[in-house]
Amino acid sequence: MRTWLKEIRAKKGLTQQEVANAANVDVTMICKIELGERRPSVEVAKKIASVMGFNWTRFFEDEDEPTK
Repeated sequence: MRTWLKEIRAKKGLTQQEVANAANVDVTMICKIELGERRPSVEVAKKIASVMGFNWTRFFEDEDEPTK
């Protein structure tokens, strides 16, 4: 589970649907990424990170590492 991603989204006051719309991806993709069921492609990671304001490489770091 990517709790760090949910935390960033919550701090920005965004819903999964708002992130999906802004990143031009399906809301189910956002949900599955947050749940840790899917790992985004580099392209999708860049879109989501751009919308939410963090480095896209965070998606590919060790889940045990603290959020930078």
